[in-house]
Amino acid sequence: MIRALTSLNGSQRQALKVTGLSRSTWHYRSNPRPRATNPIHQADRAYSTRIGPGDCERIEERILAGWAEGNSVDHSFATAWDEVLMLASRRAWWRIAAALEEQMLRPKVPTRKQNRTTRGQKPVLKATGPGQIWSWDITDLYSPYKNRVFKAYSIIDVFSRQIVGYRVEEREADHLAVEMFQDAFKTYGVPHVVHADSGPAMKSNALKGALEAKGVALSHNRPYVSNDNPFSESGFRTMKYRPDYPKVFYALADARACLDGYVLWYNGQHKHSGIALFSPAQVHDGSWEHVWQVRQQALDDYYRLHPARFHYRPVTPAPAGVVGINLPSEETDVALQALRASSRQERSPL
Repeated sequence: MIRALTSLNGSQRQALKVTGLSRSTWHYRSNPRPRATNPIHQADRAYSTRIGPGDCERIEERILAGWAEGNSVDHSFATAWDEVLMLASRRAWWRIAAALEEQMLRPKVPTRKQNRTTRGQKPVLKATGPGQIWSWDITDLYSPYKNRVFKAYSIIDVFSRQIVGYRVEEREADHLAVEMFQDAFKTYGVPHVVHADSGPAMKSNALKGALEAKGVALSHNRPYVSNDNPFSESGFRTMKYRPDYPKVFYALADARACLDGYVLWYNGQHKHSGIALFSPAQVHDGSWEHVWQVRQQALDDYYRLHPARFHYRPVTPAPAGVVGINLPSEETDVALQALRASSRQERSPL
């Protein structure tokens, strides 16, 4: 039919359009490929881009070792990267981890739909460096005893994600929050804005007076809006979903010891996915730039060995230059493009 239509109107393209066939389909039907005598399944083919079994085993060992210490796949990947050991891409590490039999059981976050009217003005905050915006919150640490919970207070720097203040107490109290902020001011200075939810301790007159005396502006989330205070919520979730989190605490001293160890690990060792797998301490003091150079060198070496695994020359991700709450998407996109452009300019040619 195609040949007949082509001979009538003199155009194969029009003939294909009338019959609804694509040019590639007609080509392969007219020129069929020879059948392979012993076809090899695609999963078993030795592509040049495929990760070798030796590298897969090394990745598996690092993932399992990280899980044994309570660390995520991202943490193990970034740690190897910092050691100038680039075995595969970050996505490949996750695929290998998903195929392991020794999977860590992780509880699902319950979700529920609520039809509530949001009231209040939407907070819009922007930070371009550490020490500008702090976010704080209080979470429950459960005990095995009925009607008894411990309260974990935490202040986090929105830009660097570093925990700049924390404490564990048996109750929520205004004066305890004031003391925590005063200690944080002595160590890290005074921020421009402190953001929190609308709980009683967060909107107390004692805390408001202490912060305004230092010239700090206060910001609060809207009722029934879960994403108005994302940084503090994310920090608590990281703590409670670590594999070695005890879930219950028999005494206040146990809860305090747990939080002491967690903050030390979180600030100095945690490979935070929100800041390009650098630790909060590295972003806070600017030392991430040196680590970025080490990672980029490892990535360049990996690119030289396996250029076929990339569509274009890879660039090591860097922390965002603008971070905030409810920022317009246009502003964050412009900041991200500028950051990527500066990263390309700073890299030396291969």
